[in-house]
Amino acid sequence: MNNKTLFIGAALLFGLAFIASITVYKSQKTSQIANEALPALELKNAPFKGGRNAKVTIVEFFDPACGTCSQFYPLVNNLVKKYRGKVKVVMRYAPLHKGSEDVVKMLEAAHLQGQFWPALELLFANQQGWVKHHVSNPQSALAGITTLPLDHQQLESDWQSSKVAKIIAQDVLDGKKLKVRATPQFFVNGKPLVVFGYQELVNLIEETIAEVY
Repeated sequence: MNNKTLFIGAALLFGLAFIASITVYKSQKTSQIANEALPALELKNAPFKGGRNAKVTIVEFFDPACGTCSQFYPLVNNLVKKYRGKVKVVMRYAPLHKGSEDVVKMLEAAHLQGQFWPALELLFANQQGWVKHHVSNPQSALAGITTLPLDHQQLESDWQSSKVAKIIAQDVLDGKKLKVRATPQFFVNGKPLVVFGYQELVNLIEETIAEVY
């Protein structure tokens, strides 16, 4: 074996070792990010759907005025159904559109009466009626929510209360800590969806399911 062959072999081994070390580093870095994210992701009594004891938790920061959030809503629902009992989705507020902060307060007030999901579905279904040029009209949104079977007087009181304002403020603060700058933003067991896309979300969920089940 000549020196040239030895050199090429050594270079290949070095290259493979380098690639392996980068892969391990990225994996460790992702795990570190996930662990650091958990305190800002966990919020007691946040709206959720799916298995209460599911080992895979999708946290979605959303804005009801966000068109992409509306488009992803049925897709995420289908994932929860597909992996029934294994996956749950937790919703956190990220009112990034002008006027949306009052709308998410109304949603949270509906949540206090057990009507979060019907209210969210109604807002998404009628989004074009209360969102114009990416600006929310809270009164138009409220008019839709009040068609639901809930205590209207209590809803009015709750969405303007300091209790609800505190919940929204916590979501906004946590979103800033997690660098949520656009919606929807997904985290799966604390791991952020780095490259946005439906298939990318499916891949992350399936990888996580394989890790914990």
